[in-house]
Amino acid sequence: MQHDDVVWAIINKTHCSHKVTTSTQHFCRNEYNLTGLCSRSSCPLANSKYATIREENGIIYLFMKTAERVMFPAQQWEKVKLSRNFEKAIYQINENLLYWPGFIKAKCKQRFVKITQYLIRMRKLKLRRVKELVPIQRKIERRERRREEKALVAARIDNAIEKQLLERLKKGSYNDIYNFPQMAFDAALKAEEVSSESEAEKTDEEEEVEKEMEPELERELQKNIEEVDEFVEADSDMDSEVDSESGRKEGADVGSDFESDTSDIEDISMKIASKKPRVEIEYETEPVASVSRKKIKH
Repeated sequence: MQHDDVVWAIINKTHCSHKVTTSTQHFCRNEYNLTGLCSRSSCPLANSKYATIREENGIIYLFMKTAERVMFPAQQWEKVKLSRNFEKAIYQINENLLYWPGFIKAKCKQRFVKITQYLIRMRKLKLRRVKELVPIQRKIERRERRREEKALVAARIDNAIEKQLLERLKKGSYNDIYNFPQMAFDAALKAEEVSSESEAEKTDEEEEVEKEMEPELERELQKNIEEVDEFVEADSDMDSEVDSESGRKEGADVGSDFESDTSDIEDISMKIASKKPRVEIEYETEPVASVSRKKIKH
């Protein structure tokens, strides 16, 4: 038979593993403690009839201990699941603790209210978007940066060595001294061929663009030439009109000029006759539109 007063006298005056003493108050770390304080009414070890409220994985339970189950530690606490509805849970607490002390009933209801409140806050926080703080590991970052730099340097060296070896193999400096893997050599040659093909394609594309531009340039030149020809033809038409007008004017003056020409011819013949031996000249005159016929006798 458990004696609660004896247990409390020992715990209160001597050592207790669950007790935490401070400068102002004593606290209890036992998981079944109802209030968290180290006192006679709140101690789960010094009370054979005790009840408390606990939460496990979001579900609230009522734990009850009686003196009849003290001899069986595995069955010492009776576990009752409380409803998620607040009113139903309070009704369950009142039904199960009907003839229990009023202090335990009040503290159980108070603890149930506190647990329901923090469960509601937890659900709200889970629904919100919370920023996750990730620690920055400076040493690991520095180590990875150094490894990357070393790997880049090694890759550059390997590429330079590979290019140099390929050039020597192409030149035939090694001949058959060393047995190089033919697969690696072929793969390197293919890579170079692919790069040369890409360069050739680029040049072909540039030539095609130039070819496409040439007909356009020719069309523009042809247009310019046609414009110049049209301008020249217009000028020539203007000149021909001017010449025709001048010809008409000359034709109109032929009649008057013809008579003056005949008199000039006679004067010239007289001068020639005075200087040279005598020469007889015969000529005939026709109307203004006809051409004069001349006959000269020596």
